[in-house]
Amino acid sequence: MRTEAVLLDPAVLSDFLVDAIREYTTCTPELPPRSWAVLLGRVVGDALHLERVCFATNIRETDERVLQEFDSTIVPRFGACYANGRRGFWCEPRELLRITTEAEAEGLEVLGSIHLHPDWHRIGPPHERGLRVSQEPTPMDRHLFHGSGWPLNMILYLERRGDRLYHSVGAWAPPDDPEAVAGCRALSIRLETPVG
Repeated sequence: MRTEAVLLDPAVLSDFLVDAIREYTTCTPELPPRSWAVLLGRVVGDALHLERVCFATNIRETDERVLQEFDSTIVPRFGACYANGRRGFWCEPRELLRITTEAEAEGLEVLGSIHLHPDWHRIGPPHERGLRVSQEPTPMDRHLFHGSGWPLNMILYLERRGDRLYHSVGAWAPPDDPEAVAGCRALSIRLETPVG
């Protein structure tokens, strides 16, 4: 059955939002903010019920094999900005195995991932300010979503307006073809609402 919606209690994303804000408020144009986590939950009919967020280590900056793969395949295709190890995420495999094993023991599944998009067109280096960023997937996101095959891919967009921060969240199914104009299929987000 094709999934159409994501069901969640907003509190499930609270730790991720805290991490995203910390990364955003301490970043520089040379050190972009990075915040990424694994999403755990259950498939319930045509919906993905998100129940937990688990952080994992990014080995983009430390694993020589990953650095070489990005240099040889990602940078030529998606741009020199991905030579920066803080751009893009590569989950440490042992941690992903641990998270998957713990999830299965709790009767949960790894549904996908969530990552931060900052308003980079405002706070990034001058040569990147023409790139509009939002909770919509970028070409690089579509490539990674297609490669992982996870049914749920969420993007939290964070922007500063005046002296306040605002955020929005998008949820996406992976594209059948990352090169297709249609790209990723949007999933509806349904927030759990207290009754009584």
